[in-house]
Amino acid sequence: MKIVLGIGNPGREYQGTRHNVGYMVIDVLARRSGVSGGKSRFRAITAEVRIAQEKVILVKPVTYVNLSGLAAAAALSYYDLDLEDFLVICDDMNLVPGKIRLRRGGASGGHNGLKSIAEAVHTDEFPRLRIGIGPPPGNGANHVLSRFRGDEADLMDRAVQTAADAVETWAAEGMEAAMNKFNAPLSADEQA
Repeated sequence: MKIVLGIGNPGREYQGTRHNVGYMVIDVLARRSGVSGGKSRFRAITAEVRIAQEKVILVKPVTYVNLSGLAAAAALSYYDLDLEDFLVICDDMNLVPGKIRLRRGGASGGHNGLKSIAEAVHTDEFPRLRIGIGPPPGNGANHVLSRFRGDEADLMDRAVQTAADAVETWAAEGMEAAMNKFNAPLSADEQA
């Protein structure tokens, strides 16, 4: 069994925003499995799917990004899973739009949802899949709450589908296989 948690903000006003790419991937995974809706528990909306014979619990916290750790800790405790069976999906301003990056753990990179989860599970060593939304032209808060437009929207639609493919590989074959298949080399700007 595995848990996949997509970070995002609940509510129509946040649908399609950069901060909600984690939610978008969860929605794609649910649709691919023929699941609509979900249960309200763990301060989240959850759905159970099967990916390559693996039972996977999809989690969309309803606590807003900054309190994502509440849902993460509750789900992990309920299912008594190790962190290696837990994957977080989030946006990343330090990656170019559309690039995805899987990591086994590491710092939050300033992402408040990742910080909240790290505090709740008492470590930052949990797997995550980051989706690039690009750097803000100005205010970071305004940037993450803005919507994708034009060509960028098309690029992000493809990135969300690719991220869902990466989650399916992670669930079926493990983190190493997913990293080898989906992590492209970082550009010089992304390494800085």
